[in-house]
Amino acid sequence: MYLTDYHTHSSCSHDGHVTMREMAEAACGLGLAELCITDHCDTLDGEGGWSSAYDWAPVLAQYEEARQALAGRMTVRLGVELGNASSDLTASRAWLNQPALDLVIGSIHCWSMAAGGKDYYFDKYDTPEKCARTMEDYFGQMAELVSAPDCFDVLGHVIYPIRYMNRDGQNPSLAPYEEQIRDIFRRAAGQGRGMEINTYRGRTIEEWKPVLTWFRESGGEIVTIGSDAHQIDQLAGHRAAYELLEACGFRYFACYEKRKPLLRRL
Repeated sequence: MYLTDYHTHSSCSHDGHVTMREMAEAACGLGLAELCITDHCDTLDGEGGWSSAYDWAPVLAQYEEARQALAGRMTVRLGVELGNASSDLTASRAWLNQPALDLVIGSIHCWSMAAGGKDYYFDKYDTPEKCARTMEDYFGQMAELVSAPDCFDVLGHVIYPIRYMNRDGQNPSLAPYEEQIRDIFRRAAGQGRGMEINTYRGRTIEEWKPVLTWFRESGGEIVTIGSDAHQIDQLAGHRAAYELLEACGFRYFACYEKRKPLLRRL
């Protein structure tokens, strides 16, 4: 099986722990054929403040070191996880003007600016009503994101807020948002964009089944698979994710080169 990990973070992310080369060496040791390193690039910081700059220099330096060190053993791709792009499309587009870039994951980590801009991670989900407000805010921003298709290639961790709702003892359903999600998927698929299965370091795989089904039924074909690893012991080429993708009716999974999808048969 051609194993890949298309969502990982190095020390170029504020919450990363190892260099790109260390991450790549570990991935190669696990038998992965491709690794895409997708460090954080956010329009908002975790507290809702504006992030006004992104420094590509250390990213490109680490990437080139990793790429050369792994040459002939594993393909290393350069990606970025662009957070809350619709909060500042001008800055987002400027940051993405990087010819070495292979993949842009379009993610939403923070509440909308109208709701304070704080990272969902830091909030407390103690009632179903709070969960509902969060979902409405989250998918509302995702709908805005698909109106700017040049700012993403794949939609990142579509079920992201549910991580923290489950953490706080809630068990929310996506059912009330199905039509909104399907509309987002139809628009993304029509633009030639995809989504990812984000295994959350191996914690979420089966949870993706309804989302994948909606995506396929909405015309979606492009799906990447990533662990969201922030350190080497979180890396994985989760075979169960490939099996789930096939069970949901997909025939291919995606890799990327220079922001163009390369489909590989399952």
